[in-house]
Amino acid sequence: MKKYSIIILVFFLTTIGVIAQTDSAGGTFWKPEPRNYNVKQALEFESLVPMFITGGFHLGACYRYEKFRVRVSVINGGTYDAESAGLKNSSADFKRYYKTSPGIFFGYNIWKNLETYTYLELHTFEIEQKSTGYKKDIHSTDVGGGISYQFFIGRSFYIQPGFHVYLRGDNSLNFGNQLYNIPNVDFSPVLRLGFRYWRKY
Repeated sequence: MKKYSIIILVFFLTTIGVIAQTDSAGGTFWKPEPRNYNVKQALEFESLVPMFITGGFHLGACYRYEKFRVRVSVINGGTYDAESAGLKNSSADFKRYYKTSPGIFFGYNIWKNLETYTYLELHTFEIEQKSTGYKKDIHSTDVGGGISYQFFIGRSFYIQPGFHVYLRGDNSLNFGNQLYNIPNVDFSPVLRLGFRYWRKY
């Protein structure tokens, strides 16, 4: 309940910020001038909203300069089972949950609001053996790449769907009667909701 109260409070405050903003730019609500992708500098906040649905959270803070963007984030997946995102060596005998983990992303706008990026995430996963319910933590340094597109609603709010590929080295956990090997590759669609808090053209 506390998490939902925080979400509602953040939404309320950002809505007030939008109403309070005075924007001298021209154009229409759906096609403002100058266009959103022509921004020279911007400060943005965003979240992988599905993480809240599974009892976790995700928050990201972004700074854009010309076509470059850097983002720092923290994620907790709650009850989301990330094992299904693994390719080749994912296991049906285990579940894998995101525990609170930081990451840093470096992006580049290749066309309008289409962004490609690379990242480094220091993940801690909780591994659960389905047959026994035993849980152990495993640490993983993940690198990879992604691509996504910012669909702006007016001047400040945006929806950003995309997909990520995570790469990691070999790592395993011994559960006594079974050995868990974390997948070397994850493929994951993503959906972020964001708010451009400040901008300069």
